[in-house]
Amino acid sequence: MNWLAWRYRLEYLVFRALVCVIQMLSPARARDCAEGLGFVFHRILPRKLTRYAVSQDNLRQALGPEASDATIDDYIRRMWVHLFRVVVEVIQLSRKARDNSILDVVQYGPGRQAGWSAFNSGRPVMMVGGHFGNWEVANSVFGLYGVSMGVIARDLDNPHLHEWFKRFREQTGHRMFSKAGAAEQMLPLLARRGHVGLLCDQDAGPRGLFVDFFGKPASTFKSIALAALEYRALICIGGAIRLPDNFRGDHTVGPAWSRFELICEDVIDPETIDSLDPVGEITRRYTAALERLIRRAPEQYFWVHRRWKSAPQQRRATRKAA
Repeated sequence: MNWLAWRYRLEYLVFRALVCVIQMLSPARARDCAEGLGFVFHRILPRKLTRYAVSQDNLRQALGPEASDATIDDYIRRMWVHLFRVVVEVIQLSRKARDNSILDVVQYGPGRQAGWSAFNSGRPVMMVGGHFGNWEVANSVFGLYGVSMGVIARDLDNPHLHEWFKRFREQTGHRMFSKAGAAEQMLPLLARRGHVGLLCDQDAGPRGLFVDFFGKPASTFKSIALAALEYRALICIGGAIRLPDNFRGDHTVGPAWSRFELICEDVIDPETIDSLDPVGEITRRYTAALERLIRRAPEQYFWVHRRWKSAPQQRRATRKAA
């Protein structure tokens, strides 16, 4: 067994030890731990390591020039706290959210009727979201209600961790598809009127379609629009926003868990798109819906992604000429 294999085993052992500890935490104590880890990432670790400048630039683009440095800094702190709460909730999810207790965890927000109508239409549905709110809760809720999907995610380098997350995502009836070569699994599923879930908020590279995201052109995946047009798939843009805590008493008494509002921000029917550029129109519309969703709770979005990493072709050519 080589050194890398031993390293993966050690990482997995540490991870499982943390899982055991986190599963024993009460909701309020888990929140306190997330606050502490958020403080470490926000105030103690080197800012280069935590990509503080990237988050700062992204938030300035999203919030506008009127946002103060103090406001942006507070959003970054709250973002890290939110991320660590997501980690805790993922680990505790299978014990806290079950068929008979899901309504204690999730309440329905705007777009409920439109979302469920899409899944009952007899047509394939593409559930599109981003690294916003608790995206794993959003996926799991549909599984608990019997709506299975092919969930697209990037393979983890550590095979043991990858298998753990694969089991987690499939325990409510979904199937996990590797992001590498996802089309080979996703397209046949859409052809059979199945459903897929995917995140669409990362840079799509120089060949992506550039549409405005918070007022700035961002390289965006056009494959979502192309698949929707080819397979008559409805596109639902939504997510699960964490609601304010209502833990009661000390750190041992309170409701079952964190609470979320499940929102369907928009449903796009490709058959109703009246445009000379339907791919561009669909891509702009789902990106705008995701932006509106993020504006509901900016601190619950993962701003460390370099969303505007790629530049439009004309701009790149200008830079080369200079």
